[in-house]
Amino acid sequence: MSGFVEKPEPVQVPGLTHLHTGKVRDLYRNEAGDLVMVASDRLSAYDWVLPTEIPDKGRVLTRLSLWWFDRLSDLVPHHVLSTELPAGAPADWAGRTLVCKSLNMVPVECVARGYLTGSGLVEYDASRTVCGLALPEGLSDGSELPAPIFTPATKAAVGDHDENVSYEEVARQVGAETAALLRQTTLAVYSRARDIARERGIILADTKFEFGFESTPEGDRLVIADEVLTPDSSRFWPADQWQPGRAQPSYDKQFVRDWLTSPASGWDRKSEQPPPALPQEVVDATRAKYIEAYELLTGNTWS
Repeated sequence: MSGFVEKPEPVQVPGLTHLHTGKVRDLYRNEAGDLVMVASDRLSAYDWVLPTEIPDKGRVLTRLSLWWFDRLSDLVPHHVLSTELPAGAPADWAGRTLVCKSLNMVPVECVARGYLTGSGLVEYDASRTVCGLALPEGLSDGSELPAPIFTPATKAAVGDHDENVSYEEVARQVGAETAALLRQTTLAVYSRARDIARERGIILADTKFEFGFESTPEGDRLVIADEVLTPDSSRFWPADQWQPGRAQPSYDKQFVRDWLTSPASGWDRKSEQPPPALPQEVVDATRAKYIEAYELLTGNTWS
C-alpha cells in the first residue's frame, strides 16, 4: 500500500476545472482549453506523498524550471504559455502556477543517466546492464558512465513505482520514429544541462523528462513539458565531493529518504504503514538544499 498519506482536497477556482491531483502538482483546465499547473510544496518518497510539506518547494521547482526552459529552447520548445495568475486563484498560487499548452503526452518517462546510481545501480549489480544496455565491468555507486544513456521508464500512478523499460519496449509503445526522437532529444537536453551544471560546480547525475506532441500546421511537434531539471526530477551532486564507490551528497530529496530509512524515523519501509511526519530539522534542511540548488545553478539569490 502506498500513495497519499493525507490526500488534499482540490482548490475550487471559478473558470478552472480540476483534472488531477498528482504527487506534487495539481492540474486544471481553463476555459480556453489550456492547462493550469500548480506546483505544491508536497514531497514524495518511496511512492508515498508525505504528510509534511517543504515550504517554498513548489516555487523553487517552478522558478528553476522556467530558468532551464529558457536555456533549452533552441533544442526543444517548452509548453509554458504564461506565468500570470488566473483570475480568482488564491494568493498562495503566486510563483507556483504555469499556464501551459495542452499536449498529447507521451506515455513514457524519458530518463537520461550520466552516472550510475539508484535503480540503475541495482540492475547493473545484477546483470551489468541498465534498461538492457550493456555497461563495462568495474563500475560502482556514483561512477561516471562512458557516455550518457537513455533509460526510459513507465509512468506510474500516484502510489505506484515507475518501472525501467527497454528502448525496444518504448519503440513498441510509441513507434520507432518517435522512440528515436525521444532518445535523441533526451540525450541532447541532458548533455546541455550537464555542461551548464558542471560550470557551476554541480554534477547532474541523472534526470527525467516528460514530452508531448503539439499539433501545428506543419505537423506534430515534440514539446518538453511538466518540470525540468529540478531537485525533484534530477540527482544533483556537489562536484567537489564526488567520490565513486559510495552514496554521494546531494541537493535533492535523498536527505529525506535517508531520514525515513534511519532508526530515527521508526518507519519500516517494507510495512504497509504510511511514513511519519518529518521533524522540523529535516524540513528546514530539505528546504535549504532545494534553495541552494536553485542559487548555485542560476546564480540568483532566493527571495
